[in-house]
Amino acid sequence: MSPVLDIRDYALDYVTRGGTQRVLRAIDLAISAGEVVGLVGESGSGKTSLAWAIMRALPANAREAPVGRIRLGDTDLRAASAKALETIRGRRMSMVFQDPSTALNPTLTIGRQVTEVLVRHRGLSEREAWREAIQALEHVELRHPEALMRRYPHQASGGEKQRIGIATAFACRPELIIFDEPTTALDVITGARILELFGRLRRETGVAALYISHDLALVSRVADRVAILEKGAIVEEAPGATIFRHPMHDYTRRLVAAVPRPERRLVSDQLADEALLSATDIAVRYQRKRLFRPVPRPATADIAIDVRRGEILGVVGESGSGKSSIARALTGLADYTGSIALAGRRIGSAGGMDRAYRRAVQIVFQHPDSSLNPRHTVADLLARPLRLYGGDVSTIPALLEEVRLPADYAKRYPHQLSGGEKQRVAIARAFAARPDLIICDEITAPLDVSVQASVVELLLRLRAANGTAYLFITHDLNLVQQVAHRIAVMRNGEIVDLLGIEDLRSGKVHSYTRELIAASPAPVG
Repeated sequence: MSPVLDIRDYALDYVTRGGTQRVLRAIDLAISAGEVVGLVGESGSGKTSLAWAIMRALPANAREAPVGRIRLGDTDLRAASAKALETIRGRRMSMVFQDPSTALNPTLTIGRQVTEVLVRHRGLSEREAWREAIQALEHVELRHPEALMRRYPHQASGGEKQRIGIATAFACRPELIIFDEPTTALDVITGARILELFGRLRRETGVAALYISHDLALVSRVADRVAILEKGAIVEEAPGATIFRHPMHDYTRRLVAAVPRPERRLVSDQLADEALLSATDIAVRYQRKRLFRPVPRPATADIAIDVRRGEILGVVGESGSGKSSIARALTGLADYTGSIALAGRRIGSAGGMDRAYRRAVQIVFQHPDSSLNPRHTVADLLARPLRLYGGDVSTIPALLEEVRLPADYAKRYPHQLSGGEKQRVAIARAFAARPDLIICDEITAPLDVSVQASVVELLLRLRAANGTAYLFITHDLNLVQQVAHRIAVMRNGEIVDLLGIEDLRSGKVHSYTRELIAASPAPVG
């Protein structure tokens, strides 16, 4: 039986101002009906470029080598016309994206977006499509699907939006679905539920799937076979159950070695007694009370937390638990009630955070693409905090050297940097103020394992040199057990556990903490 997807000797170049860059080299890959093939590699290895090549959605500067083929069943996708591809995409092959917030149109209701696919690709009437869409959302275990259909994407959680994306992809019963990092932006519990859902739908439909991820443990759980992509070339391919236990290629071995392992502690110093920052009765509300309506539930409810000098305090919990709301309150990005004290000095509100406080408490965000101004060079980005907090702009080369970037990167713009390099610039910007505390809000979540390992090593080295404390927000329990002195576990806006690493491993924890531990994938290798 012929494979659903058959790629042979495929090569791809991008034409840039600096010349022609080869991003895919002699790719050979086949996926049969009902089979899941995992595609693993570092950022820039060509994973997403291969997905766009299959979907025939390449950018204008892409140049395909004349030889090589991409076939979907008996259809030559490279030879297909634009009109034919409009029918093929959605009906015969679909894609589930990494960030459901950008994959869904914010101006259209969820129902409109799901029914549009059914009307266009299955020829249903609007009424039939509405009924079918409700069934599709029910099938992916979304509660109250009819009410959800009338809402807009911003009114759904991250996990709900990803389920909507999966429901839409499966709705037309395609032959092939490409999953591009579908759980990267999700917490471990939501991610585990999405994987269970995918497994069930795969068994029911027999769909072929290409599963792209940088999470080795996850890929080993879902994929029948795994292909390892390095610098645009597949360097190793083997069954998912064995490839990471017995890697053959040196690059695969390096990926496995970079995986966080809880038993491999990276921090060995003792916790200090002196409190640097303490917060009590912190409540953050994003909605105001309206006439004749009940007071909205706060994002955090009377949180009490403290960070000691030089400490790494991990904060974990599922999406919507209040982790980022705490970060926003502590940095003055969200109004709050309660009290914050920095080195004994009380701060009663966001308006009371003066320049000295803002210098002492910095934040690095999850997505550097959103936090770095694309119109500013790296030098401009680093110069602002230096000028604001009394630094010297002549130290920019030294700042870049501190985060292990070449001094000439000062002339570059964010779009000219990789994801890991952009995050290093964001870290350098935070350290430009010489802060006492840096809040790291999911800063390693979008990074592949090797880049993640290098960023964590950088943070620990900078902490050793500067004595900086970190509030380390993450959903990676394996990583946080490597680096944190204590861990705060949040659920529904409350801290349900605040304990040391040894206490976490003892098992004497809240039932929700046990659920988080159970949902965390065991490290591969």
